[in-house]
Amino acid sequence: MAAQEQPEPDVVPDEPEARSAPPTWSRVVIFGAAALAALLIGATIGLVIGQNRSGDDTPAASPRAGSVDVGFAQDMSRHHLQAVTMANWARDHSDDPAIKQLAFDIASVQLEQVGRMKGWLMLWGQPEEPLGEPMQWMSGGHGHGHGSNATATSDGGLMPGMASEEELAKLRSLSGEELDVYFLQLMLRHHQGGVDMAQYGYDHASEQAVRTLARSMLVSQGAEMDTMRGMLAERGAEPLPFP
Repeated sequence: MAAQEQPEPDVVPDEPEARSAPPTWSRVVIFGAAALAALLIGATIGLVIGQNRSGDDTPAASPRAGSVDVGFAQDMSRHHLQAVTMANWARDHSDDPAIKQLAFDIASVQLEQVGRMKGWLMLWGQPEEPLGEPMQWMSGGHGHGHGSNATATSDGGLMPGMASEEELAKLRSLSGEELDVYFLQLMLRHHQGGVDMAQYGYDHASEQAVRTLARSMLVSQGAEMDTMRGMLAERGAEPLPFP
């Protein structure tokens, strides 16, 4: 008796349009994984550099609380993390490829640097957050408020260039070119606010690794500030005032 032929299963044709772009949740996972990787890489680099800072087998004394090295790592980490927050928002909500690329670059670099600085603090046995007002490690404890256009808050005040909660809320409320311009204005001011800290860290830190990182910040953020000024001019906008 001849075997009964089985009907061939229906073949569902490929749908190129469905494969043209990953779903939103996939992008979130990808960006989240990239951010975590940058943070872990930075922390690993920070620990390795810190462990080898003496250059020989003699243990080197760790920087103490209140020192330039510790204060720089604590305050610059917090300063950077706000920049990462703003950059991630612009990357996810801007329609301009140039803005999205700039935001991605800023977030990636600064998150890696945060990981590096937190790695140092862990190695030195210091907390991630400073005790008391920020920037007490600058100018004999009179750094806070120097050149700052930020208003005081309940958490001890904002460092120079940092956006207020009201400004962050405004950024989240905008779209299109208004979002792009306001992001550039806030980020440019944010970079400007970090210059004094980076310069002071470069001039006065005792750890070579800290000085090297501070110098790298001055160079890279200086170039980014020039880029943002040019992008603002292209959009017919001016930077925000900075003392």
